[in-house]
Amino acid sequence: MTQEHPGLFITWTVYGTFLPGDARGWRHRNVGPRVAIPKLDAWHRERLNHEIITLDESMRAKVDAAIREICTFRFWPLWALAVRSNHVHVVVTAPEYKPTLVRDQLKAKATRELRRVFSAWNNRPVWAVKGDIEYLDSVEEIGQCVAYASEAQDRKDRDQ
Repeated sequence: MTQEHPGLFITWTVYGTFLPGDARGWRHRNVGPRVAIPKLDAWHRERLNHEIITLDESMRAKVDAAIREICTFRFWPLWALAVRSNHVHVVVTAPEYKPTLVRDQLKAKATRELRRVFSAWNNRPVWAVKGDIEYLDSVEEIGQCVAYASEAQDRKDRDQ
């Protein structure tokens, strides 16, 4: 399937770190950005099947290397990559691939590499289900997302 957008801004989170209702705000896949709903957050938190583990520096480096490797292998131009302790942002171009397939392949490669090196990730989910995909329709939009992923994340303090 050929996509008509020059770029994709893909974001996914580490398992349990951004739940529906989260106080930092959250995205509903059908509605978009939502405000905090503490009871909803608590409800989801009580139902987690595994403890929350965040990515330390060595884990972040492994995820970064895995994503760069698959982008190189697939000839997907990687515009920006920000691997945080609790989420990942990727700005990529993959015109011959369905966007959900791109996201899923990036997540799968990162998961394989984490589990290969860090036993803490064996027999448990690494990531939340799915993730957000935004279509970037211009070079300007790609530039904005590159700036956000590369610079704005440090100002937002979203790793807490």
